[in-house]
Amino acid sequence: MMKISARLRAFCLPARTGLLACVAAGALIAAVPLSARAALPIQRWIAPSGAKVLLVESRSIPMIDLNIDFDAGSRYDPPGKAGLALLTAGLLDAGAAAAAGRPALSEAQIADRFADVGAMEGTSAGRDAATVTVRTLSSAAERDAALGTVAQFLQHPTFPDAVLKRETARLSSAIAESDTKPEAIAAKAFRSAIYGRHPYGVSPTVASVNAVTRDDLLRFYRDMYSPKRAVVTIVGDIDRAQAEKLVATLIDAMPAGVTPPAMPAVAPLRSAVQIDLPHPAEQAHIVTGQASVARSDPDYFPLLVGNYVLGGGGFVSRLTAEVREKRGLTYGVSSGFLPQLQEGPFEISLQTRREQAREALTVVRQTLARFVQDGPTDAEMQAAKDNLTNGFPLRLDSNRKLLANVAAIGFYNLPLDYLDTWTSKIEAVTAAQVRDAFARHVQPDRLVTVVVGPSGVFDAASAATAPPGSKPAARTPTK
Repeated sequence: MMKISARLRAFCLPARTGLLACVAAGALIAAVPLSARAALPIQRWIAPSGAKVLLVESRSIPMIDLNIDFDAGSRYDPPGKAGLALLTAGLLDAGAAAAAGRPALSEAQIADRFADVGAMEGTSAGRDAATVTVRTLSSAAERDAALGTVAQFLQHPTFPDAVLKRETARLSSAIAESDTKPEAIAAKAFRSAIYGRHPYGVSPTVASVNAVTRDDLLRFYRDMYSPKRAVVTIVGDIDRAQAEKLVATLIDAMPAGVTPPAMPAVAPLRSAVQIDLPHPAEQAHIVTGQASVARSDPDYFPLLVGNYVLGGGGFVSRLTAEVREKRGLTYGVSSGFLPQLQEGPFEISLQTRREQAREALTVVRQTLARFVQDGPTDAEMQAAKDNLTNGFPLRLDSNRKLLANVAAIGFYNLPLDYLDTWTSKIEAVTAAQVRDAFARHVQPDRLVTVVVGPSGVFDAASAATAPPGSKPAARTPTK
C-alpha cells in the first residue's frame, strides 16, 4: 500500500549524493544495476490493448515480479496543481468499486487481500512516469488473487474523498517540513532555476496539493491511465501465454485516455545563475549544474564513464581528491547525471562548513572546468571501466533488480540487447569521447549554482574562477 509521506522524499527531496539513484529512470550512476550475462531472453510485443509488454521468464524461484509504467508523471500536472500525479498514483489502491462479481474494496481490504496471499504492491509517481509494482507467488491461487485485486483497483479506483483529505494533509505537512531543511531548499531552487517554466522544474507546494480535488484525480486518471500509455514488464515464473492473459486481465478495461499534451523543449541556460539563500544551518549546502542529457542521447556511455572519474567514483573521483582529500573542505562531494525523457540534470553537490563555502565552491568550479577542457587520463579511464564492468554482474542477481532494468528498456525505448552489450559499450569508450561528450553537455560558464547557508559566497568564488576579461555572471537576488 502506497504511503505518500514516504514517497515524498523521492519526488520532492531527491538524494543529494550526486549519483542520483533512479535506475528505472535511467540514471547514470556509478554502480549501474545491469548484468553481464549472455543473451538475456527479453520477449517484447504490443498487446491488443496497445500496451507495450516485456517478459523475461525466470524459473529459479516461484515468484512473479510485475512493473507497469504509465506515461502519467508529474510533467503533466496542470498549472497550480503540482502534486496531482503523485496523489493520483498514491490513491489508486485506496479503494476499488465493485466489478465483475467482485465486491467493492476499501483501502484496508485491499491491503488485507495482498497480505492474505503473501503478495506486495506499491504505487509511485516521478516526473516522467507513474508506476505500479507487484510481487506475488506464481502458484495459480495466490497469483490470481493478487493480480485480480490489482486489476480491480487499476480499472475501478474510487479515490475516496476521506483518504484524499488525509493524504493531502500528510503531504502538506511533509512539504512544509521539507521547506525548512537546507537540503530540500537547495534541491527545489536548483530544479526551478535550471528548468524555468518547464514542468521538470515544478515541485509540489502546500498550496498546490491543497488545490487538488477528487474530480481532478478522476480526470487525471481517465486521461492518463490508458493501456496505450502503459509499459508492462514481467519477470519470473510465467510463460508467454500466461503473460498475455495476465496483461489483458490487468489493463484491457482501463480508460481509452486522451492524446497527451506536447511537452515544451528544455531551454538551455544563456548565462550562469547564482542563487544565494541565507539559512541558519551549520553547514553550507551547495548544488551546481544544469539541464544536460536525455536518456535517448548517444553520449550516455561516455558521460557515464566520465562522470565516474569526475565525481561518481566516490573516494577515487577527482572532486573527492581535490575538495576532500587535498583540502579537507567536505566529508563528501559527488557529481551525477539523471537522464529523463527530456534533458535531465547534471549536478555537483556537497556540504561544507559555512566559513569554507567560498573556497569549496572555487575548487569545485576549477576542477570541473579542467575536466571539461582536458578530459580524463588513460589511468583514470581504465580504473573507471574496471570498476563499472566488474561491479556490473552483481546488479542483476534478483528478479526485482532485473525487473527495474528491463522496465527502463521498455519505457525509454532502449534496444533489447541493451543489457547484453552494456559492458562492451563501457569498454569501448575512449578518453576523447568523454571529453567531447562533456563539452556538449556541460558548460561550466553556464551553470546554476545554489548556496543555502551563508550569504556573500559568490563574489569571492566567482572572482577566483573567472577567466580574464569575463563579465560577472547573472545573479538571482536573495529573497
